[in-house]
Amino acid sequence: MKKNVLVFGLISGLVVSTIMAISMTYMSRHPELCGGVSSMVVGYLSMLLAFSLIFVAVKNFRDQQNGGAISFGKAFTIGVLISLIASTMYVITWALVYHFVMPDFMDRYVEQIIEHAKASSSPAELQKLTEQMNTQRENYKNPVFFSLMTYMEILPVGIIVSLIVAIILKRKAATA
Repeated sequence: MKKNVLVFGLISGLVVSTIMAISMTYMSRHPELCGGVSSMVVGYLSMLLAFSLIFVAVKNFRDQQNGGAISFGKAFTIGVLISLIASTMYVITWALVYHFVMPDFMDRYVEQIIEHAKASSSPAELQKLTEQMNTQRENYKNPVFFSLMTYMEILPVGIIVSLIVAIILKRKAATA
């Protein structure tokens, strides 16, 4: 099981990290595309693509290494461990991209959020949002906050996929 988790976790992490690094680098060169729905769609689709390997890993373990049976708990554990490996690779990659390719990301992000809110917010609401976004920008400078926020972006997707895969692939051992 350990080898299965490690191999599929690394492949999954490589897929999601590569797509994120390429798309974010592209967006840094095309600031008009930074943020918005398109980048979110690309990001979450890349996560789903990478985490689809959880299905392959659990099925492989169940059918090739575990005699065709797997409990919900074991399947879910495999999925979560793969998700943790891939998510950690994603966090590390985002840290490298953020600090070396897009050090102004939070400034652009905050500016974009505030600009978008101007059309539908009162001056008081806009002031409150500006204060919240400036606090978030400052918090993002803290490595622990930065890491936790990035994990919160990807890890829940992996856990949900793991849950679905465990429900689909669980199978009791055949009784003789």
